[in-house]
Amino acid sequence: MELIRGIHNLRERHRGGIVTIGSFDGLHLGHRALIEATRARAAREGRPALMLSFEPLPREFLAPTDPPARLTNLRERVRLLGDAELDAMVLLRFDARLRAMDGEGFVGLLHRQLQAAGVVVGHDFHFGRGGAADAAFLRDTGARLGFGVEVIDPVAAGAARVSSSGIRAALAARDLDAAAGLLGRRYSMRGRVVAGQQLGRTLGFPTANIRVRRRRLPLSGICAVRVRGIGDGPDAPTYGGVASLGTRPTVGGVEPLLEVFVFDYAGDLYGRELEVEFIAHLREEARFESLEAMVVQMHADVTEARERLAKFIQRMIQ
Repeated sequence: MELIRGIHNLRERHRGGIVTIGSFDGLHLGHRALIEATRARAAREGRPALMLSFEPLPREFLAPTDPPARLTNLRERVRLLGDAELDAMVLLRFDARLRAMDGEGFVGLLHRQLQAAGVVVGHDFHFGRGGAADAAFLRDTGARLGFGVEVIDPVAAGAARVSSSGIRAALAARDLDAAAGLLGRRYSMRGRVVAGQQLGRTLGFPTANIRVRRRRLPLSGICAVRVRGIGDGPDAPTYGGVASLGTRPTVGGVEPLLEVFVFDYAGDLYGRELEVEFIAHLREEARFESLEAMVVQMHADVTEARERLAKFIQRMIQ
């Protein structure tokens, strides 16, 4: 899948396609339904299958002091789209110009610049200045301009309607199983291991440090995790671990950081891109009176994390 940053970088091969539009934060089961409908129609008609998305996310731009918790950064979205069989993701910068564009203007962009042959959106899709235009407006305007619009009904997981806001609520409630049910996978974060203060190494708990690159975290605290990306190739093992996601109040941290103590591994991980999959929330971050008290709790966290991971794996094989 190609990543195309900006309409001006479109090439002729990208035009005349079937386009799905949205923020796609989290790439959950509802997003997968949109992508599958787009891919299937594009295959039937022999056209490219495209995703049109935004960076920053519109709600981040519109509410800079109170943005929603970000489920996936751009790098994670692109990696999660690796198996989606889309031809390209067209990324628009959401800025003041795009914010001011009305519904007619945005449909004109689809018609003139993407030359869309068809569009696929969710039932709750809104666009244009102030979100005044909706899926019905898009369908009517598209019919006038010569392209069809398919509106996908809500997707349910059990009794719950799948949505990014629902996933954020589940993560805020520390219900990782509920979040996984809506996502269609365990919630995860991905990033490259960077050098840290190496305090964990001196305490007997060397950690892989990953910058989370989000203005607001959807989840924080101490969690049992599984780690991928250690080793090369499709048969590389998955490791268990315990992760701290937050600002590290005991050592005066400010920047949010994902710190992962990987079980039963002693190699160098600097520069590695790891995927950290969250299995169980153990506790919230806490400020300890001393490093000694923190180490005692870390030993307890490791014991509990191993137990929770063993139970998770047992459930998977039953």
